[in-house]
Amino acid sequence: MKLYSIAVLLKTPEGKGKMLTSKNELSSFGYFQKATVGEFMIFTSKILVERTATASRASVKEQEYICHVYVRSDNLSGVVIADHEYPQRVAHTLINKILEEFQEKCPKTQWASVKENEAPYPQLQELLQKYQNPKEADAMTKIQSELDETKIILHNTIEAVLQRGEKLDDLVEKSEGLSMQSKTFYKTAKKTNQCCSIL
Repeated sequence: MKLYSIAVLLKTPEGKGKMLTSKNELSSFGYFQKATVGEFMIFTSKILVERTATASRASVKEQEYICHVYVRSDNLSGVVIADHEYPQRVAHTLINKILEEFQEKCPKTQWASVKENEAPYPQLQELLQKYQNPKEADAMTKIQSELDETKIILHNTIEAVLQRGEKLDDLVEKSEGLSMQSKTFYKTAKKTNQCCSIL
């Protein structure tokens, strides 16, 4: 079981995903892949927040990853990217915990003005390490056995989340958040369909 990324975002009034803070655990990737994989984790998190309705949850399978997203009614959003073995219930409970703690550290009045990926929440790295083992979350999940009344929607691929007529290739090409190297890596990996797949 592996937890790769935790991110806190804001869904802006324009419907865009603004990264407030994020942490990744990329030790299982090669040295030259880490930067590219990190960029794609941010890119994927933003797409998921943009395409998930306010006050709803979703879990999206993409190759060997599963991405869990929750957009609260106040548009504060959390994304957890893990492997398929990581328990869905634990991932969504972890998102709840992170969003509640984040709001205490960074009040709602600051969300719009904080710079991209610079919100104050140093505990995120610690939580990413602690919850590599989902058993750490047992006490937390027992207390909150029911997440809330929102339904978790499971999508089989990220393409299922995209709007009609949108293609992931086009979004990658238009993205300002991905370097040319990451875009080239994405195209090469897709063409050769090698084992080193990315989000």
